[in-house]
Amino acid sequence: MNLLIQHFNPHRYLAAAIGWAVFAIILAAALLGANLAAREASERARADAERLLAQFATQIRHALDTSLENRQSILRVTAAQIVADYDNGPDDLHRRHLEAVRAQFPEFVWLGVADERGQVVTTVGKSIQDENVAARFWFQKGRQGPFLGSARDVPLLDEDSPSLALKDWMPGFVVAVPIVRPSGERVGVLGARLSWEWIERQESNLLGQLETRRPLDVLLATADKMVVLGPQRWLGRTLTADSDLSEAGRYVVCHNIVPPEQQKGFGWVVILRQDADIALARAKLARRTVFWVVLLAGLVSAIVAVLVTRALTLRLGVLAAQAEAVRQGVQETLSVPTGTDEIGRIGTTLTALVGHLQQEKRALANLNAELDARVAERTVRIERLADEARHAAITRERLRLARELHDTLAHSLMALLTQIRLIRKLHERLAPAELEAELARAEEVAASGLTGARAAITQMRHNSVRDEGLGAALQRLLGRFRERSGVETVWHADLQAAGLADERAETVFRIIEEALNNVGRHASAQTVHLSLRWIESPSTAPSDWNYDDLARVRIEIADDGVGFDPAQPCPGHYGLRGIREQAELIKARFELHSQFDAGTRIVLEFDA
Repeated sequence: MNLLIQHFNPHRYLAAAIGWAVFAIILAAALLGANLAAREASERARADAERLLAQFATQIRHALDTSLENRQSILRVTAAQIVADYDNGPDDLHRRHLEAVRAQFPEFVWLGVADERGQVVTTVGKSIQDENVAARFWFQKGRQGPFLGSARDVPLLDEDSPSLALKDWMPGFVVAVPIVRPSGERVGVLGARLSWEWIERQESNLLGQLETRRPLDVLLATADKMVVLGPQRWLGRTLTADSDLSEAGRYVVCHNIVPPEQQKGFGWVVILRQDADIALARAKLARRTVFWVVLLAGLVSAIVAVLVTRALTLRLGVLAAQAEAVRQGVQETLSVPTGTDEIGRIGTTLTALVGHLQQEKRALANLNAELDARVAERTVRIERLADEARHAAITRERLRLARELHDTLAHSLMALLTQIRLIRKLHERLAPAELEAELARAEEVAASGLTGARAAITQMRHNSVRDEGLGAALQRLLGRFRERSGVETVWHADLQAAGLADERAETVFRIIEEALNNVGRHASAQTVHLSLRWIESPSTAPSDWNYDDLARVRIEIADDGVGFDPAQPCPGHYGLRGIREQAELIKARFELHSQFDAGTRIVLEFDA
């Protein structure tokens, strides 16, 4: 089973790669075809659903207007009957007519007759007997002709009327017709209130009569687009252009569209909604059908493509197996496949290439053997040079220790020896006070030597140059020198040069330390100047720059002491000699300028 699965691995077999490519192409075609078919079917289904809903909405609107007109006609007939009996005891006869109408049409929750002055004289239903409605809009319109209005806009009574019970039937409709004698004399107005529940029943009956088995939502809005009938969340809302009646595409929506000049009655806006999943069910079924048919066809095509391609590439598989054997070292050459097609030409080329590579491999093995011999020889030379470098490092360390001993113990011991010899020769001639002073000076020399030795040892153990940088280390050194000797110091350093912290910086630090020791012992100076500068180029003209000398470090130390003659030898003194030797170690240019009563200046300059 695992071997069968491997045959469909596109990373291992070309046939599988071709098959999967065919499958991917057909799958993309399936998706595209399904989407196109679904889009066309969806648009067709949506158009059919909207057309059907528009017809239903028009039927509902027409039926509602017709029902209201019928109720208004009933009132006109009743008004004519009332006129015929108006002079024969109006109260009882009028009431019987009204009760007969209400018994046959219970949607009239109130019926009443108002005389010409607006006084309600007869009522059926919730009583507003003896109320005066002369100022009400429906009465005024009813005197002029038949009137039909919404109870929300045309209430029966004033808001402060004591007969407030009729507000329980809001919303609804107010109907009024004039009561007119055959002679044309107006004797009153017949008014009525139609209940809203009647409209809701009408809507339910109309939906039941529609030839559809699919559930529909009805939204009934007035001419000013206020929803008065429909789902609870839409009741009382005013529809605008931004109102999403489809609720994010969940419903297919349509409403009756009547031009303003053709509108009659209340100008109802009837909106019908149907669940999109139900309305577009056929489109979705078509989409799924097309997708699965094309997908299965693609899968079958991919399997067939794999099998056909595998048969066509069988010789290529044999060639690949031989190439793998050559890679693993099982065999050294390839057998040339038969045929003159692409596989045969590839096999011939690979056979020649493998033969050439085998020759190169043998030549490379010989070259590696020769290189191994050379590496062994050079390893011996490198080890010898490393031993010489270690010996040179030991020698340099010995010289540095000699300089440190010269700077500390040698000077102190020599001064101590001279002092002891002087005391030994003159102790009999010296007064006790003078002898005590000489002994104190000898003790001071010994203490100074001990302090210097300890400082040298501390310097050997702890290298502040590596930790802080050359600038900070030299600044600390100047501070200690000023505290120890009382000589004023002037310090200047460039930021870039002050950041040096390598082996050369350590050597420069020791050179300056030795120079300051010499100033303290021999110069009798008042001020010492020390500068550390970064020199970009020795020339001011950029065209003449030597790019090998663009970055150099220059250190200069100068004092205003007694000076000396550099040409005169100083036997037994290693200070200047050590400074020169250390400058040579870092390949620095060394300059010494001094003369009697003119001070001393030392300059070091080296590549950054």
